[in-house]
Amino acid sequence: MKLSLGSWAFSFGPYASKPVALDTTLARLAKAGYDGVELCGFPPHATLDEYPTKESRRRLAGQISDLGLGISGYSADLSLVNPTVEGNRGKYLDLFQRIVELSADIGSPSLRIDTVAAPGSLDDKSYKKAFDRLAEIWHEAAGIAQSAGVMVVWEFEPGFVFNKPSEVLALYDRVEHPNFRLVFDTSHAYMCSVVGARQYGAREVLPGGVVELLDKLSGRIGSVHLIDSDGTLYGDETSTHRPFGEGKIDFGALAPRLLALPGIEWWTIDLSFWAGSWELIDSSRAFVLDLLKRY
Repeated sequence: MKLSLGSWAFSFGPYASKPVALDTTLARLAKAGYDGVELCGFPPHATLDEYPTKESRRRLAGQISDLGLGISGYSADLSLVNPTVEGNRGKYLDLFQRIVELSADIGSPSLRIDTVAAPGSLDDKSYKKAFDRLAEIWHEAAGIAQSAGVMVVWEFEPGFVFNKPSEVLALYDRVEHPNFRLVFDTSHAYMCSVVGARQYGAREVLPGGVVELLDKLSGRIGSVHLIDSDGTLYGDETSTHRPFGEGKIDFGALAPRLLALPGIEWWTIDLSFWAGSWELIDSSRAFVLDLLKRY
């Protein structure tokens, strides 16, 4: 298993006012012995504005390769176009096409997306229509990305709508495209399956927690993000990504199942929204390497 780390850890949350430059991040990951990086498509990292041409993207890919790093994935910034809103299909797919081109140009195997819409932004009348609308758009988007050789992976989480275990399964099945998969983020999985955070309607949790959710989603997962959870939300919005060993997740139970997932080549450590994540680069890698050694 190859290990990467998401560069967004050093530009979101506590780092937003003073983000770490992408160049500095890449050099630090290489020095720590990581196999690769998962690139953040949000400012100020690998954005469309920063890398507008094929030439600029090839230079970025060359820079990463020269450091001995690979690219495990690309986290897209589609936040300006909400795909659940009626009338946004064309705008969303136009922006998606441009991001797919960037992803392909840098050699990223996957493109991470989310639903954009926040929990509570949809009323009872529009909820089902938004679900169907999103599924249709994502089916088309998955085909666009497939033509470019890039897999689409959806990261479900408490910060965005359709985060119940049953909704995740239903939306995946409704999209129904071979180039569409899920991101299994261990912290988000805990908040969705154990806590039932920010869910629409009646709260839905699973008796078997994260392990049960992973088993239910097996065969649908295209990307794995690893980090702990203490069962709380960051800023009352998204899952708190607690450092390894400080939360409630039983990684000993998860690791064998994660390793058994078909087609997964990378595990990506996700230190987003955690103050001091820069100082956790080495210890996080050591924790995951120990998991791999044991399981």
